Amino acid sequence: MLDSILLTGATGFVGQAVVRRLVSDGCLLTAVLRHNSSAIDKRVITSQIESLDGDTCWEDSLSGINVVIHCAARVHVMGEEVADPIAAFRKVNVEGTFNLARQAAKAGVRRFIYISSIKVNGESTSPGTLFTAFDIPAPVDPYGVSKMEAERELQALAMQTDMELVIIRPVLVYGPGVKANFLNMLSWLEKGIPLPLGAINNRRSLVALENLVDLISTCISHPAAANQVFLVSDGDDVSTTQLLQHASKFLSKPSLLVPVPSALLSAICYVFGRRSFAQRLCGSLQVDISHTRDLLGWKPPVSLQTALHETVKYYLESKK
Repeated sequence: MLDSILLTGATGFVGQAVVRRLVSDGCLLTAVLRHNSSAIDKRVITSQIESLDGDTCWEDSLSGINVVIHCAARVHVMGEEVADPIAAFRKVNVEGTFNLARQAAKAGVRRFIYISSIKVNGESTSPGTLFTAFDIPAPVDPYGVSKMEAERELQALAMQTDMELVIIRPVLVYGPGVKANFLNMLSWLEKGIPLPLGAINNRRSLVALENLVDLISTCISHPAAANQVFLVSDGDDVSTTQLLQHASKFLSKPSLLVPVPSALLSAICYVFGRRSFAQRLCGSLQVDISHTRDLLGWKPPVSLQTALHETVKYYLESKK
């Protein structure tokens, strides 16, 4: 018997890919939307809500559902403008998430899959050290704190009810249609702008959109996924310099990377108040996915090289 699945965040970068995968798999899918969208596959049932917070009524949306995949969130943004960021994040990511989960448990939902963030673990790893699913959480920014608090609320609820909980903490997700800093990087490289990023020897874990979606699909019914936390990556870490070199190759552009020492780059960023940017650019963040591999018998279906090539290909075709 096919699972009847409710998906939040269906129009987002990850959510759209989840829709494509589940429709392809023949799942009975209901997508929750705040606004009507012509982008949603016609084979998907849609359900509309006005907001995602502690007061949202999910009764109609949850009718007949046995699995919830919760992708929707107030996401981390650069240049936060609200007066109280942590309160804004908590309203959606903590109160909104717990409200949905509480009503899901009451409605008899069998499994709740929560797409969290590696920011729950922290912002960086020291050389030779990898984040694991069993680390004591150490979030730094309001977004990471809100994700950690949501996880704790969900874990407490799972202990009190029969609803199973699966928590997935992705690292930076990339793939066809990616935006933000990853898209900016491709644009800079395509334009042939010389970048002072040719001597960064950090290590970064990334996860291709296809790999993340495959893990989410696996967790829908895998019995061993119940009440577990999973980290996910491509399993092939790269430095910032290597990532740019690979992308340049797929763009068929020369790699104009000037070998400026990363310590100097970090110092310049600190002077201009861009400490977090320096950390993402020059610092390391690696995850250990052995728990995910071993418990689920799962492995990333696509390599970093293949996924990056597809990302660049989509980027170039979208500009035509």
